[in-house]
Amino acid sequence: MTERYAVVVVGGGTAGLSAALVLGRARHRTLVVDAGEPRNAPAAHMQGYLSRDGMPPAEFLAVGREEIARYGVELVRDRVVAVEKGDDFAVVLAGGRTVRARRVVIATGLKDELPAVPGVAERFGRDVLHCPFCHGWEVRDQPFGVLATSPASVHQALIVSQWSKDVRFFLHTVAEEELSDQDLRRLAAAGVDVVPGEVADLVVEDDRLTGVRLADGTTHARSVLFVAPRPVPQTGLLERLGAELHETPFGAYPVVDPTGLTTVPGVWAAGNAIGFAEQVVHAASGGYRAAAAIVGDLLMTDLDAAVQE
Repeated sequence: MTERYAVVVVGGGTAGLSAALVLGRARHRTLVVDAGEPRNAPAAHMQGYLSRDGMPPAEFLAVGREEIARYGVELVRDRVVAVEKGDDFAVVLAGGRTVRARRVVIATGLKDELPAVPGVAERFGRDVLHCPFCHGWEVRDQPFGVLATSPASVHQALIVSQWSKDVRFFLHTVAEEELSDQDLRRLAAAGVDVVPGEVADLVVEDDRLTGVRLADGTTHARSVLFVAPRPVPQTGLLERLGAELHETPFGAYPVVDPTGLTTVPGVWAAGNAIGFAEQVVHAASGGYRAAAAIVGDLLMTDLDAAVQE
């Protein structure tokens, strides 16, 4: 017999666990399907989450899994390969299991596609970083580099100057002529040095970044490099369900209402599944909002059915 749940949450990161916690406390039978691929896995710690500042992401998720278990929420390590809509939802898992749910929360996040510069992927989350709000305090006042991937990288170079006054902006594959006069004036005002030339690789000594090497052999001593990954939203399930997406400079994300409800009735989305800039604290809030909306939706649906009977 096919197992039936009130809600299946696809994704066991912050957004998914937050939604599951609220649903479990509201006495709804809930299943979380977690592929075990959180976006912030490379980071040793997370910052800016009140009362959890500096906590390792893996520890944070482990605590969350313990909390949802107290309320009878089930969690399986598997991957959802299909969600099919009928009178309810058939949720198909890679392991061969199919379950049914009245409502679904998509919290599948996104993947960061890193610039193809030797050393960047290996150092990412350590001394190759992308978010100064996440890691800026920890590397403050060190020599920063910023790797340009487009003219929009100017914004990143300007922002990180809040944490260090020694910033070099490596144009890499961006021509200086692509930068506006306003960009150049702002970079100069912020004290950011603009360095033309393609970056060949990173210099690493004793397992720490010590420099950025250009294709012409010139090496710039740097201990931190900021990069801008290309976000790849994991929206495949939503697309196959027919959810409407909207294009942004950071990828295509589902159109949602303030609670995370998508254009597919009965399907909510939360966390990085709805936007590039959703930090851990935002993801927790988004999962909570989605779950609270689902609780109300299920209740009113059942009460209306009872009235009709």
